[in-house]
Amino acid sequence: MKNILVLHGPNLNLLGLREPQIYGNTTLDDVNNHLLSLAKQRKADLRIVQSNHEGVLIDSIHAAREWAQGILINPGGLTHTSVALRDAISGVGLPCVEVHLSNIHKREEFRHHSFISGIAVGVICGFGWRSYTMGLTGLLDAISDK
Repeated sequence: MKNILVLHGPNLNLLGLREPQIYGNTTLDDVNNHLLSLAKQRKADLRIVQSNHEGVLIDSIHAAREWAQGILINPGGLTHTSVALRDAISGVGLPCVEVHLSNIHKREEFRHHSFISGIAVGVICGFGWRSYTMGLTGLLDAISDK
């Protein structure tokens, strides 16, 4: 059984309500249910955390070094601002896949840069909620290939 930490960053609790023209109508509960279904098929166990607080995300990453084999993360707006989040991921040495619902490269210029991408196994963006399931599949495959 592979143990995966799933992190949803700031404002992702508003999925389904926030800018549906960009993020769609899928809620965070819907995303989590898709992930849990896939994890069950792939014999993986997920611990899912959503927080609007950077420190909570960092503490979750630090704790994951004791039990997880990988991290699936949508850092939200922290993608473009948080060196501390990058350092936490890098520091625990777990493979990480970064996901985004929208294509960050087709959006405002400030969203084109990610502090996380440079240390991630892979990055998937622009496929709505499917970005998460594609990311989990890729992460589990990368762990299995080790």
